[in-house]
Order: sequence, then structure tokens, then C-alpha cells
Amino acid sequence: MNDTDQLTKARQGMASVIASEIGARPQQVAAAITLLDEGATVPFVARYRKEVTGGLDDTQLRNLAERLAYLRELDARREAILSSIREQGKLTDELEAKIADAATKAELEDIYLPYKTKRRTKAEIARERGLGPLA
Repeated sequence: MNDTDQLTKARQGMASVIASEIGARPQQVAAAITLLDEGATVPFVARYRKEVTGGLDDTQLRNLAERLAYLRELDARREAILSSIREQGKLTDELEAKIADAATKAELEDIYLPYKTKRRTKAEIARERGLGPLA
């Protein structure tokens, strides 16, 4: 699957989630997402592109734009967490499924907390180099 197919699939998934939340059809939301991704602003879409979005009003479009940004940030964070845990060699199928099912950023961070890399202090670095008594 190429990048265009993945982008289309991701848009459709987000469109169906957002559509259920704002009380619209997924096709309306997908059209609005496309317009917003092309650089159109919410007021412009609400006023001049009603025929494309199926008549979504200003409030629905603002909620759509905010939720879209949140879901994209959530997906980006999810990918970062998956790659971090994968690098540590601790990623299991069960953990990956839990991360994929997380619906909020807080839930995602709670799952990641035990795997989060800790800051290393100068004392810890000294101990790693065998300078324990001096640290």
C-alpha cells in the first residue's frame, strides 16, 4: 500500500469518527477535511463551500477542525510511542493492541509510562562507568 492509499484510509477512518461526534455524514466530513487540508479556512468553507460539505455549519466545521487536529496529534504520538517501545525490544502484540485502542492522549501516556525512558543523571552515568564509590 502506498502513501496515498494510507492517507486516504486514515482520512476515511477519522471522517467516520468525527462524523458520529458532530452529527454529520462521513462523506460531508471527508469533503471538509480535504478542503481544510488544501488550506481553506473554516469561515471560507462554511460560507463558500456549502455545496461541497453538504451544508455543514460554522460550529460543526470548527468542531471538526479541532477534533481533526487532536486525532492527528494522537496518531503521531501513537507512532512515536510504538517506535520507542519497539527500539527497546519490549513491544508485544498485546501491548501494540492496547496502544492502537487508546482513544485519548492521557490513556496513551498511561500505557507508555512504564516504558518511558528516564533521564540519566550524572551520578547514574558515573556508576555505569564504574565510578560508583566516587558518585
